[in-house]
Amino acid sequence: MDIRELRLFHHLSETLHFGRSSRACNITASALTRTVQRLEAEVGEQLFIRDNRSVSLTPAGEILKKYAEEALGRWQELQNQLAGDNLLGGEITLYCSVTAAYSILPGILGIFRKEHPSVHINLQTGDAAQALSKLLNNEVDITIAALPRKQPKGLSCLRMLETPLVFIAPQSFPETIVRKGQEIDWAKTPVIMAEQGLSRDRIERWFSDKKILPNIYAQVAGNEAIIAMVSLGCGVGVVPQLVIEKSPLQDQIRILDVTPQLTPFSIGICTAKKKMAHPKIQAFWAIAKQETDGEWAAAETIQKPCPAFP
Repeated sequence: MDIRELRLFHHLSETLHFGRSSRACNITASALTRTVQRLEAEVGEQLFIRDNRSVSLTPAGEILKKYAEEALGRWQELQNQLAGDNLLGGEITLYCSVTAAYSILPGILGIFRKEHPSVHINLQTGDAAQALSKLLNNEVDITIAALPRKQPKGLSCLRMLETPLVFIAPQSFPETIVRKGQEIDWAKTPVIMAEQGLSRDRIERWFSDKKILPNIYAQVAGNEAIIAMVSLGCGVGVVPQLVIEKSPLQDQIRILDVTPQLTPFSIGICTAKKKMAHPKIQAFWAIAKQETDGEWAAAETIQKPCPAFP
């Protein structure tokens, strides 16, 4: 067995999902299956129990997982030693929204690339609501995510900034909002909601607290999609203000004065605690801390996990 096969096996042993691991590792599901079959033939034991609903490790698979973790760790140490002069190598995988890639990452990545040019950066962008799940499923090394009230077990987070979570409406379609007197009639005003994630949780709680059953027009993935649909007059939405400031459609929407205000988003960089021992992650974390403004930077250390977030 080679390092690449061990890396594929280890990723699959963490996610226990062939489709998810194949996408994250840029390999087809059938090729991943063949890799597992080769490993099973080499060790002489079945490694996974797979049915229509789930994938699980066999006892032999658990043993090979521990071996793979040790082998991959030693391989990384060897690469670092052979590089010499404390030059880091290998790859680091990042996941964030398009907005975060524009607004938060440039300064960090610029310094990181200058100080560690031999580290290959694999940047993936997508729905911010998926950031923490991708990290927990071991699909990426680092994510930029909205930080929940209770920190997920096994993660270390560095809080970077706070942004308001605001209601938005279209500029050119005033008829989108239906009013009852001076108040918005939420039973008749269409609402664009996120499919999942922290903003979805907070707007649902907001409506629940006000005992309102919203008129949901659509449920979409990504804040950019919400802004696009709102700008077209499809409904009212909720997004972080940071996303609006970086959106090419910001002139086509307006922020509504809605009370009570939603709890703001705390945005942070997250990684698995077990990855904090890796020199590449430590180097990225140190640079992120230097680039983080004021009180957030002073409040965090690499060793200390982030506190519960409001």
